[in-house]
Order: sequence, then structure tokens, then C-alpha cells
Amino acid sequence: MVGTCQPNGTVVIVDDTDVSADVLRRHLVADGYDVKVAYDGASGLETVRQSSPDLVLLDVMMPGMNGFEVCRRLKADPVTRLTPVVLVTTLDTADDRIEGTEAGADDFLTKPIDVRQLRARVRALLSVKHFTDDLDSAEEVILNLARTIEARDPSTVGHCERLATYATAIGVELALSPAELRVLHRGAFLHDVGKIAIPDAILLKPGRLTADEFEIMKRHTTVGELLCADFRALRSVRPIVRHHHEHLNGSGYPDGLVGAEIPLLPRIVGVVDVFDALTMPRPYKSALSSVAALECLRDEATRGLHDPTLVGILIALHESGQLERPTASTPRLPANPAGVLR
Repeated sequence: MVGTCQPNGTVVIVDDTDVSADVLRRHLVADGYDVKVAYDGASGLETVRQSSPDLVLLDVMMPGMNGFEVCRRLKADPVTRLTPVVLVTTLDTADDRIEGTEAGADDFLTKPIDVRQLRARVRALLSVKHFTDDLDSAEEVILNLARTIEARDPSTVGHCERLATYATAIGVELALSPAELRVLHRGAFLHDVGKIAIPDAILLKPGRLTADEFEIMKRHTTVGELLCADFRALRSVRPIVRHHHEHLNGSGYPDGLVGAEIPLLPRIVGVVDVFDALTMPRPYKSALSSVAALECLRDEATRGLHDPTLVGILIALHESGQLERPTASTPRLPANPAGVLR
């Protein structure tokens, strides 16, 4: 059987000059790359969106949207922010380099192009891109693992997505930075990843857990942290995964942290985790209405379990209609809400 030759990678060239674009294209095609060409900034952005390239070679001096602006937009988009961008320009002053760096450019090439330099830069940047893609693939395995854990228990389907949404809404109200919001969203999604190590007989038990069973259940926090530890992109979520069951009064687990010892992001996830657990049916309990669940959270905050400020924000979001309201089967409060939530 004769196989097809796979390209070494996909490169998008954005240059409004036919001759310059063609020179770059011919050299890259000769080296085995799949090359797409766009002749202005707007079409360049669209070509990148459609082809998901491994590298963008971007001319700076273009009419309309110049290369600096195209680069800024690519680096501001979560889908393309890790795609290497090389600015190709006749400009070579310190100010031009600074503007390109501030726009997010990964490298620079000066016209007229030195072919050996072009090939070396492209190979180096594509090597880094492929390594980054491998890391993203490994991270996706962990994210899919979180979804798989949900699938074990039909009553928790959508739990991770809801927590990520609720937690991020609180983070926005607290004016957290974009980086903190990303960590919060991802950490909320992954908070229960350690339940992969919990047997079904305990995870899906319809009644109250015994003391020994609850000790096993508590291990999901430490197991989850260990699962995230080997992935650099997930290290920032480890405090959320480990500490989302801590209580301000020290009665939580796994470390019995007290007050400010509990980082803010785990405190946020802990509050929305209880809210979602209360408002959705579980094998061991029926669902509450949103109003009853929030009243329960208010009571638990009064007793020192949760951060009253965060509970107050959650209540305000609900009252303003900014919080999605799960359907409740009954407004009845359980006798000991914190004790039955896992």
C-alpha cells in the first residue's frame, strides 16, 4: 500500500505583496509545509480561523489592519493565543520591536528574508507548537476524565459545567483578573476528578455513608490534586481540587483549614458546589428549590461553614436572574444539609 505524505505543519502567510508572499510560500512548500496565503489582515484572521495553522508569518506594513493589530487579535483569542506568530517586516527599530512584542509576537524576520534564517525559525517554533499541542492533549485527557466521572452517576450530569458557570459568575462580581477567572472556571470543572478512585458502591450509595465509607469518599480531594500535579497547565487548579470541601470553622477536609487559610478560589467553588448539590437530586437525597438551597447556605455561613460574602453574592446573582435555576422536586430542607453532601 502506498501512503500519502503528511505535511510537516500548516503555515499561514499574511502579506499584501504578491511577490513577498510567493517567495515565502515557495520556500515553505519546498520544505514540506502546507501553506495558506492571505493578502490582508481581515482575510488573514479568517484564514487562521478556518485552517488552525501551526504558525503564522505576518507582514507588518499592510493597508487597513496592519500586522501589529492582527497579531494582537490572534493573541487575544483563546483559540489562537498559543499559535506562534512571526512578524515579517522591513522595520527594524527598537520601537517597532517593542510594539511587536507588546502585540504578542513570538519572533521577527527582517526583509529581505534570509532563507536559512526563515527555515531555522520555522522549525524551532513548530517544534515548540507541537510540544504545546501534546500538553493540551494530555490536559484534555484529564478534562474528559472529569466528564467520565460524571457519567458514572446520572444524577450529576452537567454538574461540572454548572459549577464552572456559577463560580465564574461570582468571580466576575469580585472583579477577579482574567487569569484568575480561567483558573476558577477550570478548577470548578475539575474539582471532583479524584472521584475516579472512589468505588461505585460508595459513590452511588443511595443512603448515608458510614464513617469508614466517608473517609474513603474524602480521598477524592487528595487523589484529584495528585492527578493534576503532573500537568503544568493544571497546577494552578490544585488548591481548588484539594480544598473545595474545607470549611471556615475548620470542620472541613482534607486538611481542616481555618478561615483565611482557605484560598479564595476554593472557597468560591465550595459554595457553588453545595448550592448545585442541594438543587439537584442525588441517589441519597431529593432536590431543593433554589430559594431553599440558598437559605440553607445562608444558615451554614452563619454557623461558620462558608464565606458569608460569597454566599451573599450567590444570593444576589439568583435574585437578579443571573443564575440558572435548576428544577427542584421539593422545597423541603434536609435535617443536616452539610452532612449529606459529598
